[in-house]
Amino acid sequence: MPKLLRKAVLPVAGLGTRFLPATKATAKEMLPVVDKPLIQYAVEEARAAGIEQFCLVTGRGKTALVEHFDIAFELEATLRERHKTRELQLLHDAASEPGSIVTVRQQVPLGLGHAIWCARAFIGDDPFAILLPDDLVLADTPCLKQLADAYAETGGNVVAVTEVPREHTNRYGILEIGRDDGRLVEVTGLVEKPDPAVAPSNLSIIGRYVLLPEVITHLARMERGAGNEVQLTDGMAQMIGRTPFHGLRYEGRRFDCGDKVGFLEAQIAFALARPDLAPAIRKFLREYAEVPA
Repeated sequence: MPKLLRKAVLPVAGLGTRFLPATKATAKEMLPVVDKPLIQYAVEEARAAGIEQFCLVTGRGKTALVEHFDIAFELEATLRERHKTRELQLLHDAASEPGSIVTVRQQVPLGLGHAIWCARAFIGDDPFAILLPDDLVLADTPCLKQLADAYAETGGNVVAVTEVPREHTNRYGILEIGRDDGRLVEVTGLVEKPDPAVAPSNLSIIGRYVLLPEVITHLARMERGAGNEVQLTDGMAQMIGRTPFHGLRYEGRRFDCGDKVGFLEAQIAFALARPDLAPAIRKFLREYAEVPA
């Protein structure tokens, strides 16, 4: 039986430069989709997969991420006085168990692999999940729960994958594949941002991973890859052939909230999934649909 999956690492040290000036004084992971920040969607998704312990890999000016999951005594007292029970419950739903969230600093921006290495003491000898809050997935079964189930089935590394246009392979980590049953794909190789002409497939990794702790040994070598950064993809590639490694074609729709258009699309999709908002959203969408291009 594989070890239980109970830990998750969330790399959140980025500057969010694509959303300036909104992110000048606000962490990009605190940007809301409808009425919840991106970081809360990620934590809730992880909790639905059985995750109990979280490590936020942060940078300077990111204290709001931790405070979001803390108890706000003054705010709660005000809500009680005003009998705003619904709003009070929303705060309680977002709060974390004492000691369940820790932070470490990524002091220099050396890439995703370096960010995960910074969490090495938290990871220890346990399997762990990685969630990139920029990737938001709308699904009946949370994306990480699907990965956790695949990890329990295979006992090894599992990454969420999706097909991308071949001309866009130079934007993503791309899989070399072996056996493929339509759901689980055997990973035989990983290439970071390959040129479309030489890409081994068009299956791309998105921001959801379940990895064995051995990846830290490879990341610790601090070998630079694409962009002169320590790439997580390169560290994962070192485990292929030594431990089970699969890609999972997850069920759901992914939104790249690190991109302005993807972020705006997520607002609409998640609002339409809300029974309290969907009728009003559909009404104003019809009005915009009538505007000439």
